[in-house]
Amino acid sequence: MTIRPGEPWGAEAEVPAGTPVAGGDHAASRALAALIAAGAPTPSVVLTAGDLFTTVGGRARNMAAAPARAAAAFPIDLGEVEVDGEPHLFVAHTVAHSRWWTTAVAAMNAQWLGGWNVAPRAHPNDGRLDVVEARLTLRDLRQVRARLGTGTHLPHPRIRERRAASVELVLPRPLPVWVDGVRVAARATRLSFRIRPDAARVLV
Repeated sequence: MTIRPGEPWGAEAEVPAGTPVAGGDHAASRALAALIAAGAPTPSVVLTAGDLFTTVGGRARNMAAAPARAAAAFPIDLGEVEVDGEPHLFVAHTVAHSRWWTTAVAAMNAQWLGGWNVAPRAHPNDGRLDVVEARLTLRDLRQVRARLGTGTHLPHPRIRERRAASVELVLPRPLPVWVDGVRVAARATRLSFRIRPDAARVLV
């Protein structure tokens, strides 16, 4: 069950033998996709870095070299996106943007995109994606970038934010698309998102 306001989230758990270790968001989404395809009842991954790792408050440690017997375990939702009809799974975010970021779309399951707190209200287990659409002037862009690190760029008259379990978008012009930090399309025009609630678990 997805989290409700005021409820505790996460608990200490043993790390099952053979749990894959992912050093970032893309590695985590690939590992979880493979486990789901194999029919794993509770697909789990040890996460050691990345934007989802930052969102859940993870602390860096080398679990690949010396796996811990116990870790903080968090149930998470998974995002699904079709990029011009091509499906992808993501744990943290899908982002499309122009060269200078004046036109940008981000579907966030995590709060963070690198050092930017893009979606301050996003929670990886609330059953929704936070979708942020920006159409900025260069002057707007300077102001927004100055506030992204603290998440105070919202609200903004040229940024639309919504929270939903599914969203269909037609981009204002063809844009490159990144899923969990890896570019999957050089020019895409249609993005279709949906959330899979409680679909996996990360251990940090």
